[in-house]
Amino acid sequence: MSEHAIIEEAFTLEAGHLDTGEQLFIRGEVRVIPEGNSPKPVLIICHGFKSFKDWGFNPYIAGQFAKHGFYVITFNFSCNGVNRSDFDELDRFAVNTFSREQQDVGLVIQALTDVALPLTPYADAASLHLLGHSKGGATSLIFAADHPEVKSVVTWNGIGYTDLFDDTFKQVLAENGVAYVANTRTKQEMPIKAVFYEDLKLNEDRFNIVQRLATLTTPVLHVQGDQDGKRLMKSLDAMRAVAPHNPVAMIEGGTHTFGAVHPFQGTTPQLEQAIQASVQFLSGIQA
Repeated sequence: MSEHAIIEEAFTLEAGHLDTGEQLFIRGEVRVIPEGNSPKPVLIICHGFKSFKDWGFNPYIAGQFAKHGFYVITFNFSCNGVNRSDFDELDRFAVNTFSREQQDVGLVIQALTDVALPLTPYADAASLHLLGHSKGGATSLIFAADHPEVKSVVTWNGIGYTDLFDDTFKQVLAENGVAYVANTRTKQEMPIKAVFYEDLKLNEDRFNIVQRLATLTTPVLHVQGDQDGKRLMKSLDAMRAVAPHNPVAMIEGGTHTFGAVHPFQGTTPQLEQAIQASVQFLSGIQA
């Protein structure tokens, strides 16, 4: 691991408009250690549901991957509900979809290719890797299935199904056009509008993660905490059944966030194991 200083620079990208005409933006950071003569492999980190680029462990792990020789990109999805502070755009959270997140990842990569991100002389855009936590794992797998230029994917407690909610939630949504999911940390009731399911219906095959994974040739590592929820463990079982060749790093004692919290209170043994397993896998792809 390099001991040189990490350089961090922010960026903002335009990401289209809402149906109301409001401009959307992707805000993120690049982290890299500017040393050596060779450009570094690119690692794009996709945050999960009810999360954001500055949540908990995200800035920390971005720095750790930079120390291991990656050009690391973290960013907020354009409709993740966060502008400048903690979930201050719930109107945008309400209309987020998997399709919009796919578009956002594509815009980040296009900006990288167009040399429109900071510090791009240190980036090897031809060596492109995705790491996604929870819902971000699903977003990463779908994107890789559509874009063979992605060299590998790492999921951290990744979901295997894009239908995130139970029948009661869906009934409320069908009746009212909006339903709410609780954020126990912020005490907010976070809205989800019908467009979420409309998007899933329009992309039923494209967003079938298990089905797509069965034919995906891109190398995938699943990093999974053994103390994660039952639904996530069942997701892993389904993904392993259709793609048994993909390695799994099971983290003993690992919760959904590997013991990390927000605001970040420091690393944990389980988080360090997740990082190390990911680095080992990604380094093998580079070899």
